[in-house]
Amino acid sequence: MSRRYSKVAEVWVLAAAFVFPLGQASASTAITLSQAWERALQGNPSLLAGERNAGIAEGERRQAGVLPNPELSWEVEDTRSATRTTTVQISQPIELGGKRGARIELAERGIDSASIGQEQLRNELRAEVVAAFQGTLLATMRQTLAEQAQALSERGVAVVEARVKAGKASPLEVARARLQFDEVRLETARARDQRRNAMSQLLAVIGPQTSADELELSGDAASLPALPGVTELLRRLDGAAPMRLAQIEIERQEAAIAVEKSRRIADLRVSLGSQYSREDRERVNLLGLSMPLPLFDRNQGNVLAASRRAEQARDLRNAAQLRLRSEVQQAHQQWRTAQGAIRSFEDGLLGAADQALESTTRGFQMGKFAFIDVLDAQRTLIDVRSRYLLALDEALAAWVRLERIYGDLSAGTDGY
Repeated sequence: MSRRYSKVAEVWVLAAAFVFPLGQASASTAITLSQAWERALQGNPSLLAGERNAGIAEGERRQAGVLPNPELSWEVEDTRSATRTTTVQISQPIELGGKRGARIELAERGIDSASIGQEQLRNELRAEVVAAFQGTLLATMRQTLAEQAQALSERGVAVVEARVKAGKASPLEVARARLQFDEVRLETARARDQRRNAMSQLLAVIGPQTSADELELSGDAASLPALPGVTELLRRLDGAAPMRLAQIEIERQEAAIAVEKSRRIADLRVSLGSQYSREDRERVNLLGLSMPLPLFDRNQGNVLAASRRAEQARDLRNAAQLRLRSEVQQAHQQWRTAQGAIRSFEDGLLGAADQALESTTRGFQMGKFAFIDVLDAQRTLIDVRSRYLLALDEALAAWVRLERIYGDLSAGTDGY
């Protein structure tokens, strides 16, 4: 695409060659998209917060495998020293029904969930970086085009004033030319504001290591990656982070069912102790076993709730699959439509609109056209450029939507 764009740029011969300068900052601060991504990874608060989830899940996994503590008791019967009986006893709960294993399995699914959740956060951050970086390049292009349009309009004012002085044009045409110039000048001011806002957004995403005035971006808003085709994207969907996270949630809820079912089986408590009677001057050993009788509470309510949560997780996964499939298809169609429009503009429309304005302006200078024809040609060129920028913006939006789902898609495997 960049080669076609370069050919178009050679045709545009108005005030200057059609290039997109990004400023005159020092080369040491010029960054590419990949470098901006690396900066965003360093100390991003959202990613740091997400990394805490892994530590939280690991702590829960460690706690899930811990055995229950024994219980030490001391008991005195009769406060009179002569007839006092003292009992010392230690009790140890023994978990039955696989409770510990079920807890460990649930905690391990939590670790998996935290890992995939962190991957999803990275994908979302990358999408923000792509949107902010390419959006800034696009805003720079929009400012450049607006400034070129202002130069063209100013040139038109000079041409019509010269013809009015020579008595070859009506003073009314000077008023029209100045009105057009004022409109374009306002658009230029808006474009500059948009670029400043885009740069501020980029700095907010990658971190304010440098100021907006010092930062230079190395890239071209018209250079877009070759993304995989829709068939390939749909094939990869099950491996995307949102789908894997939904699947892990099902496994977590199924592990939670196992935990609740294990709690239906009562735990055994083994007690060992010694009892000493001062009155009889005898010591006896104690051995005890105790277990609750699950006559009424068999944890049936929690088992039912856990089962419903697992069913809910399956429904949510199916809903996520339908939603993501639709999102991918819509984004890819948006991408293809925008790419077709971009190729149309680069392969002829931009150059034709530019040539039409140049020819009309020369014709007006020679008296062949009215100035209203020059204004129409200027408006047409501005409109064509605006629709070209809109097509680039649509392509960027589709790219960002797919990056948010899949992560880095800059290296496509097949055509679009």
